[in-house]
Amino acid sequence: MPIEDVAGAVKELFAEGKVLHFGLSEASAKTIRRAHAIQPVSAVQTEYSLMNRDVEQNGVLKTCGELGIGFVPWGPVGQGYLTVKIDARTKFDPKDTRSEFPRFSSENITANMPIVDFLRQFSEKKDATPVQISLAWLLAQEPFIVPIPGTRSADHLHENLRAVDVQLTPADLREIDSALSKIEVHGGRMNEERMKLVDQTE
Repeated sequence: MPIEDVAGAVKELFAEGKVLHFGLSEASAKTIRRAHAIQPVSAVQTEYSLMNRDVEQNGVLKTCGELGIGFVPWGPVGQGYLTVKIDARTKFDPKDTRSEFPRFSSENITANMPIVDFLRQFSEKKDATPVQISLAWLLAQEPFIVPIPGTRSADHLHENLRAVDVQLTPADLREIDSALSKIEVHGGRMNEERMKLVDQTE
């Protein structure tokens, strides 16, 4: 269905007082602009983390900045990989979607360990956890970014919240970018079936 039709229907719901905000998930820069022209978009949700930086290259982050749209990264700690608690021995429940994702095969988990090793070392220097560094890095990218890390316990929640106290200097950000630019990320972020649902139009 054309995004203009979707945005138009939402606009009618706004007029009826049934909707307060309009958001998009995994939309391309082109789709965001087309939708925003009909009904202003409040937020866009797409995966974004130290392991997946596609939105920096495909225009999505830039478009959100230009149009004043909030950006909500899902999977901000690499769908759990950047918690440093996943290794090749990790067994995912068949109901866990990660069990189907190439990035979480035992081979790719092992191949991506240099990312974890760097993050662990860097976080120790900053007296923070890898999770906090991952979230602080996202918060340092743009003022309109609001990560949504998943959490299953109060301890995880408190750890996530303390990320706002981690101050990354320009030198820190350069160090992170330089180190990770030399490390290849192995495996796609989702399986082929789910990637078909992602809007990748130019």
